[in-house]
Amino acid sequence: MGKVIRIGTRESQLAVWQATLVQDLLAKNNFESKLIFIKSEGDIDLQTPLYEMGVQGIFTKSLDIALLTNKIDIAVHSMKDVPTQLARGIIQAAVLERASYKDIFVFKDHAIIDNWHLSDSSNNYPLGDGGGLIATSSIRRKAQWLNRYPNHTIENLRGNVNTRLRKVQENNWNGAIFAAAGLERINLRPENAVDLDWMLPAPAQGAIMVVCREDDYFSLDACRHFNHSHTALCTKIERDFLKALLGGCSTPISALALIKDDMICFRGNILSVDGKEKVEIEKIIDLEKFHNLGDIAAIEILDKGADKIADTIRNAK
Repeated sequence: MGKVIRIGTRESQLAVWQATLVQDLLAKNNFESKLIFIKSEGDIDLQTPLYEMGVQGIFTKSLDIALLTNKIDIAVHSMKDVPTQLARGIIQAAVLERASYKDIFVFKDHAIIDNWHLSDSSNNYPLGDGGGLIATSSIRRKAQWLNRYPNHTIENLRGNVNTRLRKVQENNWNGAIFAAAGLERINLRPENAVDLDWMLPAPAQGAIMVVCREDDYFSLDACRHFNHSHTALCTKIERDFLKALLGGCSTPISALALIKDDMICFRGNILSVDGKEKVEIEKIIDLEKFHNLGDIAAIEILDKGADKIADTIRNAK
């Protein structure tokens, strides 16, 4: 038995669940650990929409500081919240097997599922009536929803998953958008929820990343035992795509890479903030040719017109 690994985590129920999962995986490989709770800037300001805060790493910065000042040994993150460029001195130690990558819609009235064709992944759907009132703090979800339902109105929704579920019931919204994995991991997915199969997820959505100091070989070795290679590969492609497009949490960029029968199926898109413009890319290649797929897809989508959308978003900030 070596040293006790200090696991840094945010205090939300989901964050603690994720950190406890890592603690259990460490224990299975005979590594002792303990949880260290740290508040993030994103946990303190619960009013400002995330896309207006405009800070990459809003949920990871405090844990980065704790790592670099040797207050913790590893940090556990929802991978979609982690900037594509890690802080100097910090490296990826492991990626856990991905759970559901999908977004879901928690609704109040079951009739809207059929009226709005919420679960229809095709393009043959009505625009939705002008009374739609939808809650989310994600610029990506907002843009994709408005692309499909341009007459709807989007409201800001902040807080941990428990708080957001409560707000759905307390407000006059038709419903709100959540990440399936976040609710399912802590057994909070309500019965009044439907998968949004047509909505492309955030890069690395549904995956958990563990990071450590680059010179901490003990923690790095401990975490390699539960690194899931296929998830690590797919999320790398997705995050490379995001990085090449200079995107972050405040940019409506989506990406998904899946491995099927020794092939990698990749889809990505970028939308204008109002959802009126959309450029997509889809590629299917042999698994052995995965190298630089995210960068290649980014170059191709830029050539298709994504550069104009990206420039408009950057100039608006």
